[in-house]
Amino acid sequence: MISHKSTLFTESVIRGMTRLCNLHDAVNLSQGTPGFDPPEEVKEAAIQAIRDGYNQYSITWGAPNLRQAIARKMTTFNGIPTDSELHVTVTCGATEGMMSAMLAIINPGDEVIIFEPFYENYGPDVIISGAKPVYVPLRDTPNGEFTYDPDELRNAFSTNTKVIVLNTPNNPLGKVFTRDELQQIARLCCEFDCLAVTDEIYEHIIYTSRPHISIGSLPEMRDRTITVSGLSKSYSMTGWRLGYVIAPEYLTNAIRKMHDFLTVGAPHPLQEAGAVALQLGEEYYRQLVDRYDQNRKLFLDLLTEAGFRCYPPEGAYYIMTDISGFGFPDDTEFAHWLVREIGVGGVPGSSFYSRPELGKTKFRFMFSKPESVLREAGERLMQIRDKIARRG
Repeated sequence: MISHKSTLFTESVIRGMTRLCNLHDAVNLSQGTPGFDPPEEVKEAAIQAIRDGYNQYSITWGAPNLRQAIARKMTTFNGIPTDSELHVTVTCGATEGMMSAMLAIINPGDEVIIFEPFYENYGPDVIISGAKPVYVPLRDTPNGEFTYDPDELRNAFSTNTKVIVLNTPNNPLGKVFTRDELQQIARLCCEFDCLAVTDEIYEHIIYTSRPHISIGSLPEMRDRTITVSGLSKSYSMTGWRLGYVIAPEYLTNAIRKMHDFLTVGAPHPLQEAGAVALQLGEEYYRQLVDRYDQNRKLFLDLLTEAGFRCYPPEGAYYIMTDISGFGFPDDTEFAHWLVREIGVGGVPGSSFYSRPELGKTKFRFMFSKPESVLREAGERLMQIRDKIARRG
């Protein structure tokens, strides 16, 4: 009585780890929920919007104020000329935006290329929309960075390729794709006549001097790119469910139809407040990056001291680690032991790979928490070696 496609993927491992943390009163460094509030002026704008009567449906594809603010931001920050009427669809978070985009463009028999490790929603998105996922690994280099092998990527393309999914900055690695890498991907998209669907939810959280580049800003990709982003991470409002999809006019109507019948629309008063968030000045983003960079450096030190091998992220707010030195048979057993015995939660690395064995020695932590929480987690993690020794 259940669909075949529902058997092809598991429930969210990330959300499952959050439930386990709640059960054991552990420090939850699993789910990417910021430990901070949205800016005060944005919260006040939401309250005022409710008082001003923005309590019924907005236009299905987004309140005009928010769409106009998104169009300005996409044009100036992302370098993608955007018209609020022709190119913007406001969705219930970037998650729904990805799903609406996939449903709008996928036909049975299509193939979708996904870099791995990947955010765990991408595989199910592809399966639900009726396509076949094709995975290309991001491999670590001697200097500690991750990249793809150009030959492996080319071999992943075929006449059935409809889409390549990009996530920059990447979750879970924090990799920021370079202009050269994006141009290589763009050439392949043009050669094989396919689209790029790019998740840029962490676009404002980058620690390198290399800027964020949207592949949709490349001239040859202007009509081949669907850009998905949202307000959840940059403004610490994951519960507001405000995402958006930017697409060429010839794709927008199909995306809007899928969005309409999936969710009707995002919360109207929160959309009005979202327009205020997008008008914050440059100082806000500098402070955002400074705070996260301080957290990143602190937690890298704490994890290293506790015995983890770390892959320093270039963006986002996650740290991927290597746990092979702790002697556990796999990452899932380590994850459950860490919550029960140490009181800290993270995410097993296998959940970010198409083949679990590729991630069995990896483990992801998030650091979007106040410094006091990260230090508490660090103190608990320092008990790992002693508890492993007693474990025998």
